[in-house]
Amino acid sequence: MSRVILIVMDSLGIGALPDAVEFGDAGADTFGHIYDAYPTMQIPNLQLLGFGNIDFVAHHKLRVDHPKGAFGRAMEVSRGKDTITGHWEIAGIRTEVPFKTYPDGFPALFIESFEKAIGTQVIGNYAASGTVIINDLGPEHEASGKPIVYTSADSVFQIAANTDVIPLERLYQICLTAREMLQGEFACGRVIARPYVIKDGQRIRTSDRKDYAVSPPSPTILNGIQTAGQSVIAIGKIGDIFNLSGITKSIHTDNNMDGMTKTIESISEEFNGLIFTNLVDFDSKFGHRRDPVGYARAIEEFDRRLPEVFNIMKPNDYLFLCADHGNDPVHSGWDHTREYIPIIVFGESVSKEVSLGTHTTFADIGATIADILGTTKPAIGASFKNALHE
Repeated sequence: MSRVILIVMDSLGIGALPDAVEFGDAGADTFGHIYDAYPTMQIPNLQLLGFGNIDFVAHHKLRVDHPKGAFGRAMEVSRGKDTITGHWEIAGIRTEVPFKTYPDGFPALFIESFEKAIGTQVIGNYAASGTVIINDLGPEHEASGKPIVYTSADSVFQIAANTDVIPLERLYQICLTAREMLQGEFACGRVIARPYVIKDGQRIRTSDRKDYAVSPPSPTILNGIQTAGQSVIAIGKIGDIFNLSGITKSIHTDNNMDGMTKTIESISEEFNGLIFTNLVDFDSKFGHRRDPVGYARAIEEFDRRLPEVFNIMKPNDYLFLCADHGNDPVHSGWDHTREYIPIIVFGESVSKEVSLGTHTTFADIGATIADILGTTKPAIGASFKNALHE
């Protein structure tokens, strides 16, 4: 049986979508601007697969004459540019109504109810960068014990705490309370626990982040794969994004390289179905922090691990690489950007030098995976499996 490894390079967009101006993202180009900032970037394995051959990738010097994979790009049809919307669309859900956002903070009525539910006041409650707000409000939090609440341009309710002040399990309990309350009038896409510690005088966020998402409103390809008796191995924050719906095994990761290690270990094991990996560092450590050089080096680090994947893939394995949105590190603000995402497909049975062109929805990726695995196809999306074997 065929197996699929899907790795989401979180936020690695490749240019503004036609409607990007409606989202305040005209001119966004995550990869292009990273390359501008770090033109000595070395990504030979991504180049080998055809990344630089994708239409309109900004730097055509990355093209190769005979790419070993199939390559293309996809547009987002859903009305959003957040993590949940992007991943859900990949898996076959179109989000018509964007998740509610709170650019001016959460309503006082909700905050009052939340404080009563958790038995303490909170501080913050405004849109901010996570690394900035823990430095700005950390001293007050550490002195008072009050959790730090903040949001962003996405539909998120984030709670930061020094784990020496609020132990991790207590922080998770506070987040679960928020998740139960953020429904209906106060609907929110994700609640995120943002623990940090003080190390060498610096406030450092830990890898114990945990996302509490809403459940998908309808079945995805993951449910179809699970129903067919195959495995869906979620690596990184995939389990949180889908609220474990359709997932047979969820594996926590500490960072991108840990995510790659655990993906490689999972490929080495016997399974039928899908490995679904999210590499969050691109987004959380470099995109949101507006660090194009750090982002470039993280891409190089990822590229160096790809041969380990190639070397253990079986003849009927398919490797898919894509993104879920953009996060242009030279764009204004610190949030996601509305962009095309890359599509790369590689495997012994995949034809070489195949241009997949431009797809009008991320869901074509999920439809193709379902087609390869012989499972239920999603409600939206068209399979391009046949194009992989031209």
